[in-house]
Amino acid sequence: MPDVHSLVNEFVIKLNKRQIEGSKMTAKLTAELLRSFISQQRLPHSNQAGALIDAVKAVGEKLIAAKPVELAAGNVVRRVLHIIREEDISLTNAAVGGLNLASESDDDDGNDEYDRPVLSASAVAAAARTSLRPPSLQTLLEDIPHSAAVPHPSSSGGDSEGKSKSADKNSMTRKLKHNVIEVVNELIQEISTCHEQIAEQAVEHIHHNEVILTLGSSHTVKEFLLAAKEKKRSFRVFVAEGAPRYQGHAFAKELAASGLQTTVITDSAVFAMISRVNMVIVGAHAVMANGGVIAPVGLNMVALAAKRHAVPFAVLAGVYKLCPLYPHNPEVLLNELKSPSQLLDFGEFSDCLDFGSGSGSPLIHVVNPAFDYVPPDLVSLFITDTGGHNPSYIYRLIADFYSPDDLVVRRKSAS
Repeated sequence: MPDVHSLVNEFVIKLNKRQIEGSKMTAKLTAELLRSFISQQRLPHSNQAGALIDAVKAVGEKLIAAKPVELAAGNVVRRVLHIIREEDISLTNAAVGGLNLASESDDDDGNDEYDRPVLSASAVAAAARTSLRPPSLQTLLEDIPHSAAVPHPSSSGGDSEGKSKSADKNSMTRKLKHNVIEVVNELIQEISTCHEQIAEQAVEHIHHNEVILTLGSSHTVKEFLLAAKEKKRSFRVFVAEGAPRYQGHAFAKELAASGLQTTVITDSAVFAMISRVNMVIVGAHAVMANGGVIAPVGLNMVALAAKRHAVPFAVLAGVYKLCPLYPHNPEVLLNELKSPSQLLDFGEFSDCLDFGSGSGSPLIHVVNPAFDYVPPDLVSLFITDTGGHNPSYIYRLIADFYSPDDLVVRRKSAS
């Protein structure tokens, strides 16, 4: 088994060198790293959850500082912290309930209630994820019948109580890590398959003879469109090319190769073509707590055009992209500047140097931002792997997946 701290350092180096790109890849690899980290942690006999939370927070600070603009890493760290807290609550309630019930049943020969299965937080979370609008995990835990969360009491006599309590402590330590790792595995599976869950909803939003507009390239959007085509929907797609990286060119070729009628347009032609569009469907880099969207550059222009012509603007985003922070939080880095060479070759700058001043400084500057911020009032609908939601409902989803106490995980420079 490799040293977990070496794995963390290697992951941080890859983030710094931009060897890990994309929210989905970042989120999945972060969850896998935290799973390995938790499995190798040695917890103290007391306050195991607190010690595990502190350790995960320390790792999270390193990951967030390595690539602040990739909010998916911080989202996964906070999700794992929430999982630890929920599993600790579940085990504590089960242990306390077991002690109370054991003391009450000394003179009771009925054992029917002990035949009920123990409900862990991971089981409750799995049940919640089957619903389009999952209820709060804490609410579910509070609704569990008291006797259902109680383990089968020991049938041994009073002489073995000391050994039983010691065994219970060791069992709880192992049980906490086991349950947390089990739910983290579910989180990894959720990240891997979220685009499939989103694509299943395509037929509810795309109808015959419609024109769909998108910008750039998104794997989730591609699967969404192809899922509608597989359901015998006949529609046309306008793809804005997404300058200066022109990811829309390759994206349009992929759609055309799959049999979709595709038209490539320039980014500057979006406003001219939007009146012919029935719906705008785009992906997202991150979704903030206020319902605002951090998306590829150019999408704010598309959203404004859609708003002006009353065209629905739908954003596809997995739950792992929901960020519990607001865009005005100091630890949130909303944008990233890409290389100027994507707009102008370095050789072209030689003709624009100010040699008269003696400094040789360039007279032309290139700004190449990677992202736009789309405010929530420009978004009509979010389509996630838990269903479709209005921007005003995002805060409720975030409350189900994050704990308020874990929002302090941030970039070290922002502390």
